[in-house]
Amino acid sequence: METPHYHIVVLPGDGIGPEVTREAVHVLEAAAEAFGFRLTTETHPVGGAAIDATGDPLPKPVLQACLQADAVLLGAVGGPKWDNLDRAQRPEAGLLRLRKALEAYANLRPVQVPEALADASPLKREVVAGTDLLIVRELTGGIYFGEPRGRNGQMAWNTMRYTREEVARIARVAFEWAKRRRGRVASVDKANVLEVSQLWREVVSQVHREEFPELELEHFYVDNAAMQLVRDPRRFDVVVTGNLFGDILSDLAATLPGSLGMLPSASIGGRVGLFEPVHGSAPDIAGQGKANPLAAILSAAMLLETLGQEAAARAVRQGVDAALAEGVKTADLCRAGETPVSTEAVGQFIAAYVRQQTPVAS
Repeated sequence: METPHYHIVVLPGDGIGPEVTREAVHVLEAAAEAFGFRLTTETHPVGGAAIDATGDPLPKPVLQACLQADAVLLGAVGGPKWDNLDRAQRPEAGLLRLRKALEAYANLRPVQVPEALADASPLKREVVAGTDLLIVRELTGGIYFGEPRGRNGQMAWNTMRYTREEVARIARVAFEWAKRRRGRVASVDKANVLEVSQLWREVVSQVHREEFPELELEHFYVDNAAMQLVRDPRRFDVVVTGNLFGDILSDLAATLPGSLGMLPSASIGGRVGLFEPVHGSAPDIAGQGKANPLAAILSAAMLLETLGQEAAARAVRQGVDAALAEGVKTADLCRAGETPVSTEAVGQFIAAYVRQQTPVAS
């Protein structure tokens, strides 16, 4: 049988992006070694780094490389250095263009609070311990992309717009993931106020009724969903919602583990998947070895899973759990009396753990 071979484009980006992606790549290489597949990577600038090099946050050669890859691993983009640029020229504009070009319409954000981190949460241990939910956010439609949009001297306007097909395809993603998990979907909208949300609720209900009747579906208004995420996050399994509400709720849920450094994400559904940590570029700690690489490493696990390397992905996640259990943590995760380790030390620990897993048969 031919050895699987995957080509990954790495976009380190700005701030701590290069540090965390470096450790994620080390873990991917360890997984390839242990689980018998080949991996090649190529690295390109994006965001502020690309602006400095070329004047464009997403240069055409970088986009072409991404479109030809099996997957894209991104670090983080942006920072104060580029905040005063026009919106279309800022680092974040390059990321939006990349997502659009990859046709990645579904953003997956898993949020877990393992026992080892329950005390790091701003909420009480008994509220958050054992939280395991997945937010499925529609990524290429809604108010962020709807037309018309604009502003004049006295007014500004944006348009929230969804088609039936856009809602149906993201609903299917959510239900398919619920089948792999605990079988429950919470759909979030504002159907008591917005016509777009009325369509959303109607289509999600139809997809559930006609294609996934064996699963559970519950509807929430977005304000109630936000409250329940804080009051009782363990009640949720898969949460599906539109672009704007998903942006807000996923950032709210990101606070549950106590650190953005624990949260991976995947943007899928199109030609190539994009995998990135939820956290920002954190320029204040860049280059100091303080950055938490776990979100990037967990994003790499999602990348492996999407490529069909489930065993390797499971080993990476087990490596993360082992690091947390043994206190191999950066400062953002440490409690009083614990000694933090460096970004590189966390990556080395997990890569070593993965290499010790099921060896490749000779």
